[in-house]
Amino acid sequence: MLTYHRKPVCLSLISTDLPFWSVVETAGTLYQKDTDRFHLLLTAPPLISCEVGSSPAPEDTIRSKQSHAYAPSSPRVLWLEISPYRVIMTMQGNDQVSYRHFWEQGVYGVSRYWLPTESLQPHNPIRLRNFTKTLLLNGHHLPEHLRVEYELWGEKVQLGSYILNLEIKH
Repeated sequence: MLTYHRKPVCLSLISTDLPFWSVVETAGTLYQKDTDRFHLLLTAPPLISCEVGSSPAPEDTIRSKQSHAYAPSSPRVLWLEISPYRVIMTMQGNDQVSYRHFWEQGVYGVSRYWLPTESLQPHNPIRLRNFTKTLLLNGHHLPEHLRVEYELWGEKVQLGSYILNLEIKH
């Protein structure tokens, strides 16, 4: 039986060895698929993208620098499929980047990234592997806290260690 709940959500992604972190606080819709399977759908604020414009005309300025325009991209839709055994997170609806991660404790999952159509390979995703060290899901009847600790790998090179932390407030 499908039931849903609208809840405040805090989703953070932190690198433990690189200067990278991202936090999204928003409302999410939690769908209960089975007793221990849930889908969480949320809209994240748009990213601010930097677009490089044309160079100014020589008569306008002595130096020739490119101008930068900052424009917000479209909102990002995040969809998480959550169970005590695995998590799948998909981000779509962004003109810049889309991705899909698969995490299961003790398993090398796949992370795929789709770049904008201007890239050299517009239809082929970049495929990376992630090794899930820890997957913890807490909550009574409904999930309240999810923590995924994983390493991201490209071929034989480790691209960092990360912690995905999800808090669903009741």
